[in-house]
Amino acid sequence: MVKNLQKEKMSKKTRRKDRVRARILGTFKKPRFSVFRSNYHVWCQLINDEKGETISAASDKELPQKLKSKKSKVKIAYEVGKLIAQKARKKEIKEVVFDRDGYKYHGRIKSLADGAREEGLRF
Repeated sequence: MVKNLQKEKMSKKTRRKDRVRARILGTFKKPRFSVFRSNYHVWCQLINDEKGETISAASDKELPQKLKSKKSKVKIAYEVGKLIAQKARKKEIKEVVFDRDGYKYHGRIKSLADGAREEGLRF
């Protein structure tokens, strides 16, 4: 019984991911802002799909320990969003296409997007 529930959950995530990715394509001027989260960490990348290369990347592992201590995962994701937006600004990227990678748009995913928007990245 439990295995079937887990398979169904992964199947739904895969369908959401395929549905989202069918409509998204990143270019150099407007890269794809891809997000991945695990139970403990969050990663994001700016990807140029035309060349198949990563322009920039950020994760919570890059944040100073002072920012991570005694903060929730949602607040840490917010800081990662701000970090990737600062890296994008250095490369003169102002606009991106958001790829939530099949995750529902709430919690850490929403917080990461809000942090990037606050630093000036447009979706």
